[in-house]
Amino acid sequence: MKNISAIFLKQMKDTLKNKMVLIQFVMFPVLAVIMQNAVKPEGMPEHFFAKLFAVMFVAMAPLSSMAAIISEEKEKNTLRVLIMSSVKSAEYLIGIGIYVFVMSMFGTAVFAILGGYRGADLAMFIALICTGILLSGLTGAVIGVFSKNQMASSSLSVPVSLVFSLLPMLSMFNEKIKDIARMTYSQQISELINGIGNSDITSESIVVISVNFLIAAVLFILIYKRKGLE
Repeated sequence: MKNISAIFLKQMKDTLKNKMVLIQFVMFPVLAVIMQNAVKPEGMPEHFFAKLFAVMFVAMAPLSSMAAIISEEKEKNTLRVLIMSSVKSAEYLIGIGIYVFVMSMFGTAVFAILGGYRGADLAMFIALICTGILLSGLTGAVIGVFSKNQMASSSLSVPVSLVFSLLPMLSMFNEKIKDIARMTYSQQISELINGIGNSDITSESIVVISVNFLIAAVLFILIYKRKGLE
């Protein structure tokens, strides 16, 4: 716990220095606030932008941040120094994971306020967002461990995060895209968020999210065994 806490606190102190990571956690909450207050066309569902940007945020910010942090510290040999200083790989990953989770929850609070969630609906919204954060963070860890440096990480994390974040939005306008998107956790989380208060969690959502998590976990184990963190 001491090493995990040290990794977490180190990353918190580095937040303002690492603008690439910081902007991931700030961009979508700010956009949601601006759009929800500035754009109000007739016929638009209530809290539309809060729900839309919440899903985009959860699919992009934890994934990109996790990949960027791990790949950057590998490139600068900071990670090797930490491991040589008795910090275990699992402790490092948990520390970074907690940091990404905590930072993501600040954005989640903004979306919860904008969405006007209360009581059981608020609990459901937070549970869905947390599920997405964990899945996106794990996917980001896969990319970060796989990549040799930050440039390679960005070339992978940007398209992957864009796919997961944009599919739910594009599926609103195209049924064929929606059929494809239903196989992703971001689309299922989007549908569940839009159904809060009106519909229950379906077996399809549970299966898809579970399969997505299993795939990410298997990929991480395979890549970690092959490459490690050094």
